[in-house]
Amino acid sequence: MKRISILLFLSVMVSFSAIAQGNRIKFTEYELPNGLKVLLHQDNTTPIVAVTVMYHVGSKNEQANRTGFAHFFEHLLFEGSEHMKRGDFDKLNKNAGGTNNANTSQDRTFYYQIFPSNQLELGLWMESERMLHAKIDQAGIDTQREVVKEEKRQRIDNQPYGSILEETLKRAYKVHPYRWAPIGSMEDLNAAKIEEFIAFYKEFYVPNNAILSIAGDFDVEKTKSLIAKYFGDIPRGTKPIYRPEVTEPAQAAEVRDVVYDNVTLPAVIQAYHIPAQGTEDYYPLQMLTTLLSGGESSRFSREIKDRQQKVVFVGAFPFALEDPGLFLTFGIANMGVKPEDVENAMDAEVEKVQKTPISDQEFQKLRNQIENDFVSGNATVAGIAENLANYEMYFGDASLINTELERYMKVTREDIQRVAQKYLSKQNRIVLHYLPKAAKPTEPARDEAQVQAAQPGQPESTAPAPEPAKPEKGKKKKRKQ
Repeated sequence: MKRISILLFLSVMVSFSAIAQGNRIKFTEYELPNGLKVLLHQDNTTPIVAVTVMYHVGSKNEQANRTGFAHFFEHLLFEGSEHMKRGDFDKLNKNAGGTNNANTSQDRTFYYQIFPSNQLELGLWMESERMLHAKIDQAGIDTQREVVKEEKRQRIDNQPYGSILEETLKRAYKVHPYRWAPIGSMEDLNAAKIEEFIAFYKEFYVPNNAILSIAGDFDVEKTKSLIAKYFGDIPRGTKPIYRPEVTEPAQAAEVRDVVYDNVTLPAVIQAYHIPAQGTEDYYPLQMLTTLLSGGESSRFSREIKDRQQKVVFVGAFPFALEDPGLFLTFGIANMGVKPEDVENAMDAEVEKVQKTPISDQEFQKLRNQIENDFVSGNATVAGIAENLANYEMYFGDASLINTELERYMKVTREDIQRVAQKYLSKQNRIVLHYLPKAAKPTEPARDEAQVQAAQPGQPESTAPAPEPAKPEKGKKKKRKQ
């Protein structure tokens, strides 16, 4: 879901002065008796406030025959509530001068609203309604099914290279629920009954599975009273929350495949298995992606795109997850360039890192980029609220917002070389070549006798097969184009 407001622009101004001075992000944290965790960051620089709720539910919490539920709820829970008519959620937010949005990953679902600070109470009431009184009826389900179907058609089915995530995940994972993408299966959503949606809501949308994170211009003590007013009497969930305890077996050999898609230029996708976020090797792997594709002066872009001119785009993306994830590299071939040439060029750059430590100058530049990205992520009230919730949800420690950068700064040049050698090996990867549909080999046409012989229940012909026609003497037989 995407909504745009001037508040998103204004929020960039918040916290910049504190960050520039190197101040730590101060926050208050506590937990309500019903299990709801609360994180409050006060910043009175600009009169705006972000009210966010993160639920510890993503596509990995779904059942294999009911995929897409977590993402579907991201849409469904804007339908309204017992005290809000259908469509009022967006209307109330907009009329108060606010903006709102939501996103779903494999591991969590995040809702946020940004308001002028005098609308804080409205935001708290709306989020409490979403948590306790969401409207889940057949009309809303039917409406949002069509919305999700249209989103899938636009972003995946009819978007060039849009199916990359789906095609990669189903080959990278065999037993773990990461094997399906958050968009899920439309067949699963169509088959689901209203009782299943209600059960999903009651299991995961409970205070003991959520974090309320607020950042911006507010008074802490007054806000605590409002939180108690709107969230304190929401009952704790009683059903055990499903957390898959699945270990994906180590990959023993390279997996290769070809995908024929609605594309014009071929593409190469490589996906290497890596450990979960927050583990020791996670940090040098993150820095490795920046080294390879962090900007126009990165190794991939400088060498493969600019010097060799083999691609129109090339990049590396950390797909870091709560459980072991993937390290993705992706290149779109230039006109007339074969995907094999793109793959070889990408492999060559990886091998350079594996064989030769990066220079001191390049390493310092890399550290500067990481620090800049880290600071930029905390430059808005929405960014601070989300990062606080992320650290609390994944690691049980929101204070990592102030110390996580230190883990990156402890990474050495040798660490980056080591993880490149350890994880970016061919037996540990999936390689996909995306080719235009027109390049797909066609099955040879069968003559009428072959078709009849293939029909079930038809007796086999005993007539001799006709001899192939001989070309007339003196004339060459033309080959069909």
